[in-house]
Amino acid sequence: MTTSTRTTPAVLDRIAAELPDHDAVVTPAQTLTFAVLRMQVRQAAAAMIDFGLEPGDRVAIWSPNTWHWVVACLATHCAGGVLVPLNTRYTAGEATDILSRTGAPLLFASGEFLGTDKAAGVDPEALPTLRHVVRIPVDSDDGTWDEFIARAANVELTEVDARSAAVGPDDVSDILFTSGTTGRSKGVLCAHRQSLDASAAWAACGQVGSDDRYLCINPFFHNFGYKAGILACLQTGATLIPQLTFDPEQAMATVQEQRITVLPGPPTIYQTLLDHPGRPDYDLSSLRFAVTGAATIPVVLIERMQSELDIDVVLTAYGLTEASGFGTMCRADDDAVTVATTSGRPIADFELRIASADDTETGEVLLRGPNVMLGYLDDPAATAAAIDADGWLHTGDVGALDDAGNLKITDRLKDMYICGGFNVYPAEVEQVLARLSGVAEAAVIGVPDDRLGEVGKAFVVALPGARLDEQTVIDYTREHLANFKTPRSVQFIDALPRNPGGKVVKPQLRGLADSTERA
Repeated sequence: MTTSTRTTPAVLDRIAAELPDHDAVVTPAQTLTFAVLRMQVRQAAAAMIDFGLEPGDRVAIWSPNTWHWVVACLATHCAGGVLVPLNTRYTAGEATDILSRTGAPLLFASGEFLGTDKAAGVDPEALPTLRHVVRIPVDSDDGTWDEFIARAANVELTEVDARSAAVGPDDVSDILFTSGTTGRSKGVLCAHRQSLDASAAWAACGQVGSDDRYLCINPFFHNFGYKAGILACLQTGATLIPQLTFDPEQAMATVQEQRITVLPGPPTIYQTLLDHPGRPDYDLSSLRFAVTGAATIPVVLIERMQSELDIDVVLTAYGLTEASGFGTMCRADDDAVTVATTSGRPIADFELRIASADDTETGEVLLRGPNVMLGYLDDPAATAAAIDADGWLHTGDVGALDDAGNLKITDRLKDMYICGGFNVYPAEVEQVLARLSGVAEAAVIGVPDDRLGEVGKAFVVALPGARLDEQTVIDYTREHLANFKTPRSVQFIDALPRNPGGKVVKPQLRGLADSTERA
């Protein structure tokens, strides 16, 4: 990719010129060719400009995987804005915090969907910088998308094209938020060239091309759905078929009807499909490429994906938001054991090093290269702590390399665990528990779960006389945090184990959890 095309608007222009009539996005409600997608993106960008959006302004999207998400995302870039995806599992309070910190003047939020209304949950009075909220229609027709697009008539498309042309490869394209060990989320800033180059490298490992039809189950708010999904398809000409939520029957029906060739996702998705009693009723033979990660993967699962689902290329990968969402990946000719037990070798010009404090082969995973984040939003101290003076990103993960240079993640320096593919930082959950009346102390760890990989377990020390039970604690956290962050079990103990410095000794809690499970 040349320097002049290392921006999202330039990539959109190129692919629309090369494949104007090729399907770009296919949903039950709408099919967009690349030429039509470009036109709708330019109109949406014009409407944004009419709303007063200036270059560098942040635009947030809080919605499931609809075609509107794709258009709003690309339009943000064409108008010179910066994309801020919001996790659809966030509570209104969590979303408000991020909207406030980014100063976003424009929010695209879903209307009625699965019994919730994201748009209605936002309180404009708490967000003085938020000037406009566009409702995306999902389960009902009460959206304001059409009214928003109508604003495009007030702006010449030549102004949009001028904005697009002014975007540079080093301009910030997106701010994705990832929880930190302090318990407060941190905004990761990535440039256009980084988000594009890293996702292009990912697509190259999977040999993705314009003949591919990509079923995107991964949510667009996540690196996996946004960069390995939208941006990968945009650069390769693959057809993107988003799914609002994962339903195994619907997924298999879509694979059959749309002749899906690419199906990425966490291990639980493939396990569910393999064990589904209705699988023999569907023709899944079109599947060609699958990539997974975010959890320990049984070798037998990879073998079953290759044999029973007959997927030609099954790969695993490792990445983190601070590395533009990527890092290492297996290759198409790797065997099943390598794919299942390692996360492959560096991609996207990353250098990989294991920093071992005691000269063993295991240590912290460090990454360096052009696709390491620009930094954390408004947090130079955290940026300096994450990226050292030599440019190495300290991932907080512990790993080792095999003789072929494949990375195997063995542990975490931080306490973070992964629930259903989403990172959970116990400090954030512990801060919420500290506010619950009757709680003296609390600590959270991740424990194994057959379906989600890991789930939270809270250890609570109650105040004398407090009337607390497990359900009360779980219900309280669910009110204040996204569901994936909510502990699934609670154990009441007399005191938290601490080291001489006063820090909670979480390995002892893990041992306590194991002994409780065995009992």
